[in-house]
Amino acid sequence: MAKCDICGKELVFGNNVSHSKRHSNRMWKPNVKRVKAVVNGSPKRINACTRCLRSGKVTRAV
Repeated sequence: MAKCDICGKELVFGNNVSHSKRHSNRMWKPNVKRVKAVVNGSPKRINACTRCLRSGKVTRAV
């Protein structure tokens, strides 16, 4: 599932609106990457959004 394990960011639903104002369903997915990170002192694979990776909330494991 497209959900960040750090901040909880997940799918958001809304509508496509055409030029003639017809509505159809759509979704926005967060930019989630599967990375190996240090969690409680041990390396573990987690899903983290790129915002959390970029801001330093995730410490990458080597």
